[in-house]
Amino acid sequence: MATNARFDLVVIGAGPGGYTAALRASELGLRTALVDRCSQLGGTCLRVGCIPSKALLSSTEAYLFARDRLPRSGIAAKGFEIDLSRLHARKEAIVEKLAKGIAFLMRQNGVQVFEGSGRIAGPHSVAVHLAEREETLETRSILLATGSEPVEFPILPFNHDRVVGSTKALSFSEAPKSLLVIGAGAIGLELGSVWSRLGSKVVVVELLPRIAAGFSPIVSKALQRELEKQEIQFLLGARVTRAEVQETEVAVQVEQGGKERTLVAERVLVAVGRKPCHEGLGLVEAGVNLTAGGRVAVNRFWQTSLPSAYAIGDLIEGPMLAHRAQAEGRAVAEFLAGKPAELHYLGIPSVIYTEPEAAAVGFSEEELRAAKRPYRRGTAYFQANGRALAAEAPEGFVTILMDESSGKIAGMEILGSHASDLIGTGALALEMGATLESLAEAVQAHPSFMESVREAAFTALRVRRSDIS
Repeated sequence: MATNARFDLVVIGAGPGGYTAALRASELGLRTALVDRCSQLGGTCLRVGCIPSKALLSSTEAYLFARDRLPRSGIAAKGFEIDLSRLHARKEAIVEKLAKGIAFLMRQNGVQVFEGSGRIAGPHSVAVHLAEREETLETRSILLATGSEPVEFPILPFNHDRVVGSTKALSFSEAPKSLLVIGAGAIGLELGSVWSRLGSKVVVVELLPRIAAGFSPIVSKALQRELEKQEIQFLLGARVTRAEVQETEVAVQVEQGGKERTLVAERVLVAVGRKPCHEGLGLVEAGVNLTAGGRVAVNRFWQTSLPSAYAIGDLIEGPMLAHRAQAEGRAVAEFLAGKPAELHYLGIPSVIYTEPEAAAVGFSEEELRAAKRPYRRGTAYFQANGRALAAEAPEGFVTILMDESSGKIAGMEILGSHASDLIGTGALALEMGATLESLAEAVQAHPSFMESVREAAFTALRVRRSDIS
């Protein structure tokens, strides 16, 4: 067993949180190592998650636009052909380009990369199982950033090609004639949209009474209406009770409102959530505590019960978001370098990349009501936005919430085209503690989608005090 030179930081996991932490730590002068069992850096998000799904969403959205919206603009497009192999090739090319970029940044900044499985071997050592040997890296600090994996549904385990998780659903060689999606969260809705656009008959089954449960009921209902226009069907408040995997199809029994029905589909996508990947990290042996929910327990500096070990991203409590992990990775690196480390979680947005997109940041109305905090609400609809109408994207709206006592932005929610970009305004406003008035006074280009953000702010300012919630 070889012993490597001492490091200041060894990061286990090269996903968004891990590689961001390694890069920032190296920039700050820390001797840094990055350990990942895959030769292609970037983690689940880059390889089989955020990026490949967005590539497929972008390609199929272009097809949807050409098929359904161009004719309304006076352009008759005929003879479209879907070449799924080229869609996948484009997706893989994007992944490869970004992965090479991450590897270049690691080399350029002196981060030593080890391809292998890492585990905590002691308070200040990480054992790396390489292809032909095991190597021990001595280090002052350890950062755990190994991410998450899909949760298996007991009734529909991933032991058959016809029942898949998100990874395999990104690489079907042909569009299934029918696809049953279990779960109406971001993953289920996004991948359901991809295959619906490519010709699959998609039915989404959700245990809760509405889709996109992390968003307001108004957004959930409006998004459902738009997806139903795209011929995606929903069974809400429905529970899967039994399933039978056959040679060419899967029969799934669902109970809804006290009535049983059987759904038959060529493939089933199980998208009921994700769980942290901490098996094999040696947490128990190292004395690293877990929460009741199976996440790694940390303090406000992301430090675990083992003082030299830290954890971020999907391993710890909170929403499983790549950009959240990146922010935490950067913050931990700065903390270890002796710099102030503070992260405002309220300003971290959530997005569903359907068409239209749904995005939210900050407090929701439900949270403000529960806290008995008076607030104002302003909403602007894209139907009144010239740029949205010109772009054939009139669906949706912007809603802004203002804390009445301070006049500051408390939250923002958007349904519509470019919502994932527009929500950045809300994130910036929350980070800066901006007032609603300052957001309204900022002049936006005309015409632009951003005008609806400004108009929502003006609408909230016009709310009479007697109408304040």
